[in-house]
Amino acid sequence: MQHNFNDLLAFVTVAREGSFTRAAAQLGVSQSALSHTIRGLEAKLGIRLLTRTTRSVSPTDAGERLLATVAPRFDEILAEVAALSELRDKPAGTVRISAAEHVADTVIWPRLEPFLPQYPDIIVEVAVEYGMIDIVANRYDAGVRLGDQVAKDMIAVRIAPDLKMAVIGAPAYFKQHAAPLTPHDLTAHNCINLRLTTYGGLYAWEFEKDGQALNVRVQGQLVYNSSRPMLRAALAGFGLACVPEDIAREHIAAGRVVQVLADWMPSFPGYHLYYPSRRQSSPALSLVIDALRYRV
Repeated sequence: MQHNFNDLLAFVTVAREGSFTRAAAQLGVSQSALSHTIRGLEAKLGIRLLTRTTRSVSPTDAGERLLATVAPRFDEILAEVAALSELRDKPAGTVRISAAEHVADTVIWPRLEPFLPQYPDIIVEVAVEYGMIDIVANRYDAGVRLGDQVAKDMIAVRIAPDLKMAVIGAPAYFKQHAAPLTPHDLTAHNCINLRLTTYGGLYAWEFEKDGQALNVRVQGQLVYNSSRPMLRAALAGFGLACVPEDIAREHIAAGRVVQVLADWMPSFPGYHLYYPSRRQSSPALSLVIDALRYRV
């Protein structure tokens, strides 16, 4: 029994997207044509591959088995086809990167700004994600994390120096509250919390001094899942925020905020771009990696 390559590709796309609407948009076909293709494939195989509800689509046991077998082959084929761009005079292709807002803002964009005009046939898609996602399962070419968060089976390339945080507050806030002298003093302050998307909990502010590490769980009226709104709230005098030092530096220098507990702030391994070691890098990805690479 022979099966059309496009039928199998249609099934893989629907199963991965969990939606006929999104899969149809990705494949450039109508939703009705895609449904017809899947029904035809199921009829040829004599078994149901997808469970459909009004809200979602998910693989059956047979569908899961087919997806696990066929999908990696499609990925290998697509990777090899993409690698053929190496034969072109100008590198081309799309590079998809998952990254948090802070690194997308402060590292990736400043490096891409001079890079992209040199390679008009390369498309870089940066998806701002706040959690630790599986870049392989979500079909990204690369992701960005702090150095100590990169899985051992990934290839990692440093793209930024070590990261340091800063606890800051507006002068107006400190007119009403005494500046904390130790991390323990933070329990008496209105602090702006950070929600960790991956784990769902609130970030415990991390400190270190004379080899002594200390985590403090703070309280306050505001909770965000991103550093930029925390900075804006601190600038407006709503409380203390613990944010990456680089985004607060100009405001500290201008006196718009005051940094406290600076002698307690540890350094963290800087941002690294990472990608699967088993996947052959396309010429476009290799160029993007080189553009983002950290150089002292």
